[in-house]
Amino acid sequence: MLGYAAMNRTLREHDPPRRCNRDMRKKTWQRDGIERAAELTEQNFEDLYAILQWNLDHGIYLYRCSSTLVPWNSQFELRELPNYERIASLAESCGDLIEANGMRLTFHPSHWCKLASESTDTVERSVESVEHHGRWLDLLGLPRSPRYGINVHIGAHYGDKAATADRFCKVVDNLPPRARARLVVENDDKESLWSVSELVEEVADEVQIPVTFDYHHHSFSAREHSYREAFALARETWGDVRPVTHYSEPARLHGDFDARPQEHAEHVAAVPAWLRAESDVMIESHGKEESLLRIQT
Repeated sequence: MLGYAAMNRTLREHDPPRRCNRDMRKKTWQRDGIERAAELTEQNFEDLYAILQWNLDHGIYLYRCSSTLVPWNSQFELRELPNYERIASLAESCGDLIEANGMRLTFHPSHWCKLASESTDTVERSVESVEHHGRWLDLLGLPRSPRYGINVHIGAHYGDKAATADRFCKVVDNLPPRARARLVVENDDKESLWSVSELVEEVADEVQIPVTFDYHHHSFSAREHSYREAFALARETWGDVRPVTHYSEPARLHGDFDARPQEHAEHVAAVPAWLRAESDVMIESHGKEESLLRIQT
């Protein structure tokens, strides 16, 4: 199956707009507090259902949900929301739709989520973030499995990769089941950072979490492995769960020669047939669902 991330452009232009990433600034939180957070959360879950139904109607079974599904969740417990019962009911409907139709829903916490940071404060906030994502998946009623992954990067090496990997593994081992059972880790898009082979050897083999193979990122951190070789290494870490992979094409390949090498193109030309045959592929492009529909057949 093919999927896309976060925003559905078609539904974003709907009247009223359908989107599940409503958030608020700190000033708004300080002024309006949990009441406003509750209102936005309810709207986000309502529209998540609409997006999932649209996806189903268009033969799309993989979707990455926004990490602002529950705004400012760090400041309250879900059950403290004044409309919690309504939100829980909406979440249950979303989860039922997903499971009844063999769909997959995943999350990708923000770039600042660094579980291996040398900063205690950063680690605490990062752990809190992945725990919240786990709570949302629990609220949806989805199994604690990497099939419904919470995808993270290590994202740095802090001058000592071995020590960084060790810190990451220790943090992962102490995560609650709602987060640990769903955590997956992705290769990076810089030569100095984390390759698929390094993640397999230093993380997956140690704490038994899957490695997400990012096709475009692999071009920056191949470590002499071909795309197929690196994918095969990552695939083995998923066990009985069909792996999710990420696919994008560089903007430069599509004529934007001023773009950074890492920047994604608006659309993709095609996904390698072997990658589609052996994994569920998340299309990462600015075109979102439009890109997917172009290559779906």
